[in-house]
Amino acid sequence: MEMGSFSFGKYATAFYLFTLLFLSLQCFLVTPVEVEATTNLYIAYLGERQHDDPELVTASHNEMLSSLLGSKEAALRSIVYNYKHGFSGFAATLTEPQAKRLAEFPGVVHVVQSRRGKLHTTRSWDFLGLHYYRQTKILTNSKLGSDVIIGVVDTGIWPESKSFNDHGYGPIPLRWKGTCKHGEQFNASHCNRKIIGARWYANGLSQDDTKGDYLSPRGVNGHGTHTASTAAGSLVQNVSFGGLATGAARGGAPRARLAIYKVLWGEGTLSNTATVLAAVDDAIHDGVDVLSLSLGFDFFDISIGYLHAVAKGITVVFAGGNDGPRPQSITNVAPWVITVAASSIDRSFPATITLGNNRSLVGQPQIGSLKLGNEFRGLYTDPQSPSCELETLNATMVKGKVVLCFMGNNPSADTQFQIAVLSVQRAGGFGLIFSQYTTNVEISCGNISCILVDYEVGIKILNYIGTTSFPMVKISAATTVVGATVVSPRVAYFSSRGPNAFLPAILKPDIAAPGVNILAALKSSYGFESGTSMATPHIAGIVALIKASHPTWSPSAIKSAIVTTASVTDKYGLPITAEGVPRKLADPFDYGGGHVNPNKALDPGLVYDIDAADYFKFHCYKGFTGGALTTEICNSKQGSLLDLNLPSISIPNLKTTAVVWRTVSNVGKADATYKAIIEPPPGIKMEVEPQVIIFNSTVTKHSFKITFSTYLKVQGEYTFGSLTWVYGKHSVRIPIAVRTVIRESYADISL
Repeated sequence: MEMGSFSFGKYATAFYLFTLLFLSLQCFLVTPVEVEATTNLYIAYLGERQHDDPELVTASHNEMLSSLLGSKEAALRSIVYNYKHGFSGFAATLTEPQAKRLAEFPGVVHVVQSRRGKLHTTRSWDFLGLHYYRQTKILTNSKLGSDVIIGVVDTGIWPESKSFNDHGYGPIPLRWKGTCKHGEQFNASHCNRKIIGARWYANGLSQDDTKGDYLSPRGVNGHGTHTASTAAGSLVQNVSFGGLATGAARGGAPRARLAIYKVLWGEGTLSNTATVLAAVDDAIHDGVDVLSLSLGFDFFDISIGYLHAVAKGITVVFAGGNDGPRPQSITNVAPWVITVAASSIDRSFPATITLGNNRSLVGQPQIGSLKLGNEFRGLYTDPQSPSCELETLNATMVKGKVVLCFMGNNPSADTQFQIAVLSVQRAGGFGLIFSQYTTNVEISCGNISCILVDYEVGIKILNYIGTTSFPMVKISAATTVVGATVVSPRVAYFSSRGPNAFLPAILKPDIAAPGVNILAALKSSYGFESGTSMATPHIAGIVALIKASHPTWSPSAIKSAIVTTASVTDKYGLPITAEGVPRKLADPFDYGGGHVNPNKALDPGLVYDIDAADYFKFHCYKGFTGGALTTEICNSKQGSLLDLNLPSISIPNLKTTAVVWRTVSNVGKADATYKAIIEPPPGIKMEVEPQVIIFNSTVTKHSFKITFSTYLKVQGEYTFGSLTWVYGKHSVRIPIAVRTVIRESYADISL
């Protein structure tokens, strides 16, 4: 636990509520109170209010501080803020011993030291520990990803963005063989020493398919510009969106080069597998080191193209999809690619919702819907259609008002929200308060104002509406809050989940990375986007940094380094959670190995490496032949699919016993002794042999056997565990998923 952070009860619910702490603040920068040098500003969170009257809440805070400090006068001198509307808490100047004692008071959930606020933009990189002005080893060793070439397969590029300036760059790497393909409003002059190549692919598409877009690498849709700048954008100062998140923007590998492959057209939905494979094929030729593909297809057979890229030493990074939290929704599941889930960061943009009775609550304005009209307006909800289905709202009752809608039975929050937006728009409403279990929804609100609230907040608003004949509401402008008061990371609601429907013996996703409200370049400005599309270039940028530091590492070694060093807990040591209905503790089907930790990935200690021939052999297992799948490869000795040397294990059909083999290679200190730490899935017995592996200058690899057996006598669900090899500072962890299968199908059961 960090200095200045004390826990009264380490429960996930407490930290979920704790995210509300700073939401009533109008400014995050705290002016320090002139007190003795031994005191600091601490925040105490007390949970739900015990009184509806704010004055009584304030009095309870003063009474608690008086008891701690010995007098009412001392309490009044100490207190800085009272949080008394949507929740109970306060900020006060205290010594460290006083803060520790306060944390033990009955009713105190958590006490944390306040940090001095600093304004940021692409906050996600700071959140991951990659500070541009306080560079860690992965940034210095890689020289910010210098001369690594990232190929971005997406909607094209807006080359005039400042994020693609090439000031201070040296010559283009001699190994680059690509081209800058001209087209509509794009010529060779639009490439530079940052964007070193650009291609576009429209073959097989009709004029209607490409209508409204440029027949060139220039992209009318900002998606590709956003992902490219997230992965490798140059440093740009004083960037913001609507006054929010003001600061400096840059990519994860800001000195890497970019190669652009435009395969998506219009709104980014028009493409085909042939086009994508053509782009991948060109990228192999051109000499890229990393491929970032924020797109997906529900087909496995084309993944052989990506395998060819991997065989050439190119690490391929794919978005996992935005169809969560539905199980088995994960896409891009080939074992040779890195499949990325999306998570949140420690930044939010709360706004205060003030009801007509002066009660204040907190919500999350929909990004792009920031002008919420800081004045009271009528508030309405339809008791006959609480989810605001299409054509159900009475325009006479709705016109000019803010409408409260609840998430209905639709399993997709995005779809339900979009329906509510359209319904309110058509009825002439001014705004929408959408109540649900998650705030990770990314749909345009068009010409109305939108704000998202938790389900509990929605119920409070509904109860208020029932108490008055003329309900009113005022929604204040959003503010930027960053740091410890925002519980993070969380797996995003929309992020697609495992298990792997097509290849259940391959655990997916592989890793989670920031993908919620990411601020990056668009066509002519900067804006927020969310999705696994945004998480993918985060991993691509990290891959570039590792590649620059370890140029001889294979794609499998890089993938292993990222997966085995990931975090499964937050900064307080609490398990990472996953958004859903309801929210739950995250597991490998939500985030794979966990949340990416780039600084640890630079020096993983051990890696699970895989030769490309083994990947091709995997295709033989699946019944694919042809091309690189030569007779020699497919006729060679075939082992178990479970033995593919991945940094994860998934056993979908354990009946009695299964034996799995893995091999680790030492990439750290030559003389090292690693010991196994086993966390078996519930109901499963795990044995590792040997339990100690010793490396030296001549022994650089070790194979080991893992035996799984089940205690369960009934058909089971997946349960999760892990295996970690530990030596010194290194903890090399792989996730494990096992499902006990007593019967193959119900037809096997005798009645």
